[in-house]
Amino acid sequence: MGDALAILGPMQFIRSFLAIPVPAAVQKAVAAAVQRLQHPGDGMKWVPSDNLHLTLKFLGDVDNRQVPQICAITRACVAGIIPFEVLFQGISAFPDPARPRVVYAAIVDGGEPLTTIVTRLEERLAEVGFKPEPRDYIPHMTLARTRGGSRRGSPELASAIAAQGNRKLGSMLVDRVLVMASFLDKEGPTYQVMDTILLGDS
Repeated sequence: MGDALAILGPMQFIRSFLAIPVPAAVQKAVAAAVQRLQHPGDGMKWVPSDNLHLTLKFLGDVDNRQVPQICAITRACVAGIIPFEVLFQGISAFPDPARPRVVYAAIVDGGEPLTTIVTRLEERLAEVGFKPEPRDYIPHMTLARTRGGSRRGSPELASAIAAQGNRKLGSMLVDRVLVMASFLDKEGPTYQVMDTILLGDS
């Protein structure tokens, strides 16, 4: 386990999630695409480029005494999966590009092992009390979500998404999963790595 857990101290609830880090080259390519999407009044809250990551599972507020168990489950779920490449290409949105509520970078290669990892995590974490996601996992990297009170992004945003639908955003090697803590303040979330779990580690 990392030193972060000792810093956080006993008997605290930690807003936590499981994620894959994204390298600077992909962050830079995505930031260039986002510049073409953002505009005043688009109704979206955009993820800062240096905070971009692939979320595998959002855990919510976790008793820090349960974090070692989460790390052990994550390690078991990635054991036997060798490092693999992920290719990002195109911008899209949920529920669909014409009605954007979540804007994301699409994954066109490497989605199968990501789905395997997420499926294993959902099953094993449900056994220890974490609520499963109601929808099937679609490999993607979230770029923005609607702001509070906004039902969807603007029509101009929908048009901009369509124009970026096939933009190449780079590739990366997936070789680790991070157990993350998230701290919210007025400036937005800041993240701290609680543990790093290498793929294929037993």
